Amino acid sequence: MTENHTAKAARAAGMISMMFFFSRVLGFIRENLSGRLFTRFQTDSFFAAFIIPDAMYYLLVGGALSAAFIPIFTEYLTRGEEEEAWKVASTFMNITVLLLVSFTILGVTFTEWITPLEAPNFPPDKMELLVQLTRIMFPAVCFTAMAGMVGGALNSYRRFFAPALGPIFYNIAIILGAFFLGPRIGIHGMAFGVVAGAAGNFLIQASFLWRTGAKKHYRFGYIDLKNRGFRRMLILMVPALIGLSADQANIWATTAMASSLPEGSITALRFANRLVQLPIGIFANAISMAFFPLLSSLAAEKKIEQYKDTLSLALRSIIFLMVPAGIGLITLRIPIVQLLFEGQKFTVEHTQLTAYALLFYSLTIFAHASIIMLPRAFYSLQDTRTPVMVSIFAVSSSILMNFLFLKFTHLGVGGFALSFSIMGLINMLLLTEVLRRKVGGIRGRSILTSFLKSLVASLAMGLVIELIKLGLGWYCERLGITGHLESALLIMASMALGGLVFLGTAWALKMEELTMSLNMLKRKKVH
Repeated sequence: MTENHTAKAARAAGMISMMFFFSRVLGFIRENLSGRLFTRFQTDSFFAAFIIPDAMYYLLVGGALSAAFIPIFTEYLTRGEEEEAWKVASTFMNITVLLLVSFTILGVTFTEWITPLEAPNFPPDKMELLVQLTRIMFPAVCFTAMAGMVGGALNSYRRFFAPALGPIFYNIAIILGAFFLGPRIGIHGMAFGVVAGAAGNFLIQASFLWRTGAKKHYRFGYIDLKNRGFRRMLILMVPALIGLSADQANIWATTAMASSLPEGSITALRFANRLVQLPIGIFANAISMAFFPLLSSLAAEKKIEQYKDTLSLALRSIIFLMVPAGIGLITLRIPIVQLLFEGQKFTVEHTQLTAYALLFYSLTIFAHASIIMLPRAFYSLQDTRTPVMVSIFAVSSSILMNFLFLKFTHLGVGGFALSFSIMGLINMLLLTEVLRRKVGGIRGRSILTSFLKSLVASLAMGLVIELIKLGLGWYCERLGITGHLESALLIMASMALGGLVFLGTAWALKMEELTMSLNMLKRKKVH
């Protein structure tokens, strides 16, 4: 593994992290507005209506693109066969667009038959709202999926700016829809914002790709079903789509079961999951996106030792950042939810319910962050079957646990969040073990050592945060400081002092990942 390659990947990850951070901040503004401006009756329906658009996005981006398109497209580019690469890409893109348009037309036409599958226990008035919102947002499926497809091509060219910029516009459009249209037409305004944002996301990325190589090589209407590269894509893609279908089945099952819980439960699960996805999106997604093309190139060039070093570095960096993130979310869950969401129609009771779900979601955040990278490691080796088998097993376990927790415990939303955490841990451990055997080791001792050191540093940070909560809570009570101001002071003090304790402990433990992470943020070379 050359220093130049890892330096470029680290700089790319740093840039992507900053863009993702801005996008996630906008995402929380979006969620905050939905929680404050609309009732739980409305938001439960709105988030349930996202099941189909989200499913299509993850099936295409996580399955077809990550598993098949990017590795093969990158392989052609690595060999200098750009013209042939675009023959394959043109066939793939044109067929995908035709299927997406057909799917959108069918979805809008048969919405009333689809929505009972999303939340079967909704009362009639809530179901009617779900039908309306699903019909409005269905075209977003097409635009969002096409944006992911174009973004995949940009990633193959090592162009990461536009794929990170598009989601920023997407969130801005939804915020504008809630803020300006919400007072006039209710939560339907957010739904129209979703469609406008999805269209803008696609157009932004398409314009960048057009200047990168598509203008010269892309062929409108070109379809060659006999193309060898396209057939290889299909072979790789089908297993990945099956595996991700299992993931989406888990999301559907969770929402369907949660529709039988008290009103607001679906919204609580959504908001808590979004909080967990914040650090994952900022760091794990950025690292995975930046390192995936490099892994694909190393695999194509048969540089297995460099491949293992690169993968180990990516996983250790993810774990180093995610373990303290999980401890931070657990210890600060109530003030975080209160600061971000509480107010107007989002009450103290909603805060408690969301924080309760967040506790269980945060237990294995490092595992869910790792399985952003691990399937891509298999995909770079053009192995899509293994992640499928592991995913199906993990998801089946999660659905079973959802049912058992719902029927035989009083965990409520906590049960669904706990099964999600256990599923992530099972998935990570199985993928790691199979990959270790497949490539003859993945520097597992270094990864385990990094995890244990990160855990020690994170627990030290957590202890300091608990002390800060006690001391600052007493001080705020004496001064009469309550509500959002108290939460903001607590979070800022905990992040500052707790962060210093974590970094100091990591430095004392001589963790290499500390240097990697700091250089990633500075966008300097990694030594």
